[in-house]
Amino acid sequence: MEQKVVQPWVTGLILSLVLIAFSIVLYVTGQSENKIWGWVQSLLIMATLIWSCMNYAKQMNGNVSYGNVFAHGFKTTAAMIAIFSVYTFISSKYIFPEMIDKLIEKATKEMEAKGNVTDEQINAGLSVLKKFFIPISIGTIMLTFSLLGAIASAIGAGIAKKNPNPTPFDQ
Repeated sequence: MEQKVVQPWVTGLILSLVLIAFSIVLYVTGQSENKIWGWVQSLLIMATLIWSCMNYAKQMNGNVSYGNVFAHGFKTTAAMIAIFSVYTFISSKYIFPEMIDKLIEKATKEMEAKGNVTDEQINAGLSVLKKFFIPISIGTIMLTFSLLGAIASAIGAGIAKKNPNPTPFDQ
């Protein structure tokens, strides 16, 4: 009996649901600005993607190449990015719309504390930030998660067990 291979989108869906729950808990508890939790999120993403790559190679009985395993990991990353980006849009627009105002208020305080920026410059910068907050957020997620996904997929593909010379009869 042949073992069924978990599709990358399934792992991406599960990972993104965990990340969504994690981000909601952080927001509700007021810990979303805590840098340590950002690192925890990054480690969670990388550990899950490395596991996904290793699990894929195991499910394929090692009859994979480095490129196959890397592609599986990056497809998982793409699914996670797509789902988490949709969540980011929906949460910023409808679920937690006050989040944008809180971040703008924090940015205002930080700029005023530096003292090297005029009120006009602060207001101009903040109006641009408010206008483009969602595209900036989604772009940042795409860039950051893509980088983490590429690194984790490369690591996972490198450490996944592969059969060096599968025979045609094994396929």
